[in-house]
Amino acid sequence: MVFSSLNKFKIYNLTEYDIHNEIKIIKKYVKKCLREENVKGSSFNIILITNEEIKKLNAKYRNIEKETDVISFALEDEKNEKFFLKERVLGDIYISVDKAKSQSNEYGHSLKRELSFLAVHGLLHLLGYDHIEKEDEKIMFEKQE
Repeated sequence: MVFSSLNKFKIYNLTEYDIHNEIKIIKKYVKKCLREENVKGSSFNIILITNEEIKKLNAKYRNIEKETDVISFALEDEKNEKFFLKERVLGDIYISVDKAKSQSNEYGHSLKRELSFLAVHGLLHLLGYDHIEKEDEKIMFEKQE
């Protein structure tokens, strides 16, 4: 079994927002997270969407009828983690740019920072981290900072 050491990910902006500079920063922090987590040979997508679209996903897959900031759909789990031979297909991360904009205003920081934070948060979920239990939350939140 030979893994490529390269990580491949694409960022799709499905909104009307001109956020080219923000996307460059997202890439920088996602690559840093992959290095810090020693991830090699993976592929995944980051899809930037509107509140309306993420609300539909949240309703369909989580039975929650409201928008959220980020949803991750992981393809790996403990049962099939080693299934992929040539690369690790991690899954998809959906981020609401609308929600990121409102949160960046609310928290008093830039949209670049908020989008990067949400991308890293979503990636950590794809890598198996969660924040359901307090102990796990502490570990995940330290990593994402």
